[in-house]
Amino acid sequence: MDVNAIAALATQMSQQQLAQDVGTAVLKKAIDTQAQGALALVEALPDVSSAALPPNVGTIINTTA
Repeated sequence: MDVNAIAALATQMSQQQLAQDVGTAVLKKAIDTQAQGALALVEALPDVSSAALPPNVGTIINTTA
């Protein structure tokens, strides 16, 4: 193997590593963005407490259906 081939291979491997690192960073950013969006949706849900329901709701389970 000559020196130019070794240098070209080293450069190619370095570029591939850089591309992989950039891809990983973009993926992490996308995951963080999705997590923030999901958290915003969960926080936007109205607070439904059991006090808002009538007292007879949820007290009897029909097991013969």
